[in-house]
Amino acid sequence: MKKGFLYLVLFVLAACSRPAVDVQIVSEVASRQCLLMEEYLTEETFPKTFEGDSLVTSKASWWCSGFYAGTCWYSYLLGKDAAVRALAVRQTAKLMDVNRLCRDHDIGFQVMCSSGLAWKTTGDSLYLEVIRDAAGKLAGRFSPVTGTIKSWNSKRFVYPVIIDNMMNLELLTYAAGLFDVPQWRDIAIAHARTTLVNHFREDGSCYHLVDYNPEDGSVFKKQTWQGLSDESSWSRGQGWALYGYSMMYRETGLTEFLEHAEKVAAYLLPLLADRPVPAWDFDADAPDDASAAAVMASGFLELGTLTTDAARGKAYFNMAEKILKALSSPEYLCREGECAGFLLKHSTGFFLLGSEVDVPLSYADYYFMEALYRYHHL
Repeated sequence: MKKGFLYLVLFVLAACSRPAVDVQIVSEVASRQCLLMEEYLTEETFPKTFEGDSLVTSKASWWCSGFYAGTCWYSYLLGKDAAVRALAVRQTAKLMDVNRLCRDHDIGFQVMCSSGLAWKTTGDSLYLEVIRDAAGKLAGRFSPVTGTIKSWNSKRFVYPVIIDNMMNLELLTYAAGLFDVPQWRDIAIAHARTTLVNHFREDGSCYHLVDYNPEDGSVFKKQTWQGLSDESSWSRGQGWALYGYSMMYRETGLTEFLEHAEKVAAYLLPLLADRPVPAWDFDADAPDDASAAAVMASGFLELGTLTTDAARGKAYFNMAEKILKALSSPEYLCREGECAGFLLKHSTGFFLLGSEVDVPLSYADYYFMEALYRYHHL
């Protein structure tokens, strides 16, 4: 009887509570926007941004090409609209040969957000070869001398590694288990450990780029490529760090990664307290970057499920909810029929170059929908 009464009390409390973000309404908008977006695309183009009342597209080789398919998959998972599922299948099919275009670390973004999510959703073995091949290509960029995966083949740098690489390690850890290739997991762990040592400052913030000497693994320089300055705090980069180390703890169970994710979180929480959608760089007088906020929301939600500290877990959840509430407001969420089908306004790509400033971006939409999906299931 006492147990039954307790369950009743908990049920009543849950029924009386209301989430700060109405996931159903947002997911309905997302479904219709995803379907609208396809009308502007060809078999060879993918959404990049929306500028001057026009959709800007890319080819499959662009690092963001997988995000639209992933946004469609998350829209389907939240709304269960059969038309959106079919759309997600079609958009994923456009990327089935993306591995032949692999030229940098971004193959993880391109494949895990499309074929990776398609496999997890459908269980269709059609997607397995794409995942396996992509993991092999990403692993092939690893150097045991530097202990890292090379980001770009660049004449400007010698052996550049950017914080964004942390996001692509999930391709290796996931594929390692899927195909029983433990060395891929080992590569991911080595990269995360080296990055932990060389990319981060004492306060938990990170550099964007570290250039290594491939002959002995020493560091030539720590700097930025997309932030305000070498010593500034580029907001999306901090989001990559929060998300990446949370994910690596989930994938490996190694407490060093959990501890580091929480150090990054401790750095971010006070910065976001009064501005949950941060500026493009925390040290810049610059427009908002909704993409950074979306990545952080998803990272905070995952970290909140992993931490062993209840107070921290609550703080992470509350911040994620605060961010999602802001992004779901009319200030950031596109109205149905707007923006050629994008979901979020006010992202900033590369402010100093005047590139993609205060516009929708495909990866902002993807991580927004992923965060909503995690929020819904919490």
